[in-house]
Amino acid sequence: MQRKASLVSLSTDMLSRGKRYIVWFYLLNLVFAWLGARAFSRSAHAILDHSLYADRLLHGFDLAVLTEMIARPEFGPARSSTMPGPALALLFFLASLLFMPGVLLGFSSDHRIPREQFFRACGRNLCRFVRLFLIFVLIAGILGGVLFTVEGTLMNALDASSNDDRLPVLFELLSLGLSFLCFTVLRIWFDLAQTDAVLRDQPAVRKSLGWAFRVIYRNFFRLLGTYVLAAVAAIVILLAGIFLWHSIVPPQSVLGAFLVGQGTLILLLGSRFWQRAIAVAFYVRNSAEREIELSSDGLALSAVPAP
Repeated sequence: MQRKASLVSLSTDMLSRGKRYIVWFYLLNLVFAWLGARAFSRSAHAILDHSLYADRLLHGFDLAVLTEMIARPEFGPARSSTMPGPALALLFFLASLLFMPGVLLGFSSDHRIPREQFFRACGRNLCRFVRLFLIFVLIAGILGGVLFTVEGTLMNALDASSNDDRLPVLFELLSLGLSFLCFTVLRIWFDLAQTDAVLRDQPAVRKSLGWAFRVIYRNFFRLLGTYVLAAVAAIVILLAGIFLWHSIVPPQSVLGAFLVGQGTLILLLGSRFWQRAIAVAFYVRNSAEREIELSSDGLALSAVPAP
């Protein structure tokens, strides 16, 4: 239990030292979100600034009014107003894939790394991260297909054989929990593989995946428990944000909604970076323990007298 607490403490220290990375990614996301919303905002302003229906969207949300606004000819093609959002979301994901190696390197250092070193790590590991992402998508797709197929088959069998209405609900909750744990383990595997690719400068991603699989096998509950702790923190943050949104933000307060929403978003981003810091902390500690074992073996061999 102490080792797990130490891993949590080490990862939070890394996160505290690298909190500037959270701010950078948040600002990048905020800029992309603003650019993605501009096209829709222009089209909406052109109609709502001269319509009495604007009050039904300003002081609440009326789906019928929103649908009627989008369907009006002066709104323009809906595709041209909504496509920038998904396109810029994809661009943010690609930017995250590009800059994450520098973040992992920064987490592993006890001092602020130079800018040149940060971007050098990003460039050297971009192709490795792309390959790891494609492998992740393939394995996650197979795993998700198997889990959901098994769940659907068992759910149909349970509906046909049981008269208790509570059992399907309990089974659904159990299957969701099992799926969450399976995908969390998958996330740990690839987080550790990415960390190994950066910190060991490993060009062969299959070797990083093999190493990550072996250390997860030996430290399964320690890693899973720490990652689940970060995930639970994210769930609490999300629920707290939703509660504050509904309880203290009046419908007409755009500023209040912005502050609560963005505060929730940056804390959620911090919880994901905390998981990254957990992977780096585990890698650093595992490497240090391995070096101590090797040095102890070397000292023991040198102490053996020659025949």
